[in-house]
Amino acid sequence: MRVAVLASGSGTNLQVLLDRCRGEEPARVTLVLSNNPAAGALERARRAKVPTAVLDDPADADAMNAVLRDHETQFVVLAGYMKLVPAGVVEVFGDVMINLHPALLPAFGGKGMYGPHVHRAVLASGATVTGVTVHRVTHEYDRGPIIAQWPIPVAHEDTAESLAAKVRVVEHQILPAVVLACARAGRVVRLTPREHAFAIAQRSEDLSQMLETEKGGER
Repeated sequence: MRVAVLASGSGTNLQVLLDRCRGEEPARVTLVLSNNPAAGALERARRAKVPTAVLDDPADADAMNAVLRDHETQFVVLAGYMKLVPAGVVEVFGDVMINLHPALLPAFGGKGMYGPHVHRAVLASGATVTGVTVHRVTHEYDRGPIIAQWPIPVAHEDTAESLAAKVRVVEHQILPAVVLACARAGRVVRLTPREHAFAIAQRSEDLSQMLETEKGGER
C-alpha cells in the first residue's frame, strides 16, 4: 500500500512510519506533503529518500489531488498536519484518509485543538483520562468516524509537557498499528483494544463506547 503522509512539524510520527513500514510490511511511505517548507518532516523524508512536496496553497484541492495522484497514493495519513484538508480532497481520498489526534475524541477536538492546546485543555478540565484517537478525515476538524483509540490516565502532577510525552509514546504505537492493519486488510478497518494490543473490531460500534477507560493505561 502506497502511503502519503501530511505533516506540518517535526515529523516524529512520520519517522515511526518510515521505520515500521519497511521490509516485508505491506505499507510504504511513498510521499510526504507539507504546508510548511521548513517542516522537519520534510528533512526526515529526504533522509529516507522519500519524495516530498510543499503545498503553495493548502486550500487548493486540485493541486493536492494532483500530487497525491501523481504518486499513485492509496492511503493518506495526517500526522501533525495543521490545516483543514480541502473538501475536494476529502471527496476523492476521504475513504482512505486518516488523522491522528492527541485526545479521546469527541472530547478536546475541533479547530485550534492541537498539540499543547489539547493538553492544556485536558488539564484545565480536570479530566482524569486522556488518550489518542485515529479517525477518518471529513470536511470538519476531528469529526470523522473513529478507527482506534487508546486511553491514558492523567496524573495529579501532570503538566502539559509531561502529558504530551505520555501521549507521544502511545501515538508512536497506535499510528503504525492502524496503518499496517489497514494495509493487510486492503481497506480501512476499525480496531479495538485487546490487552496491550489491538484486534480488528468485529462489530461497528464506535470505539469510544467500547473502551473501558478504568482499565486503560500506557502500552
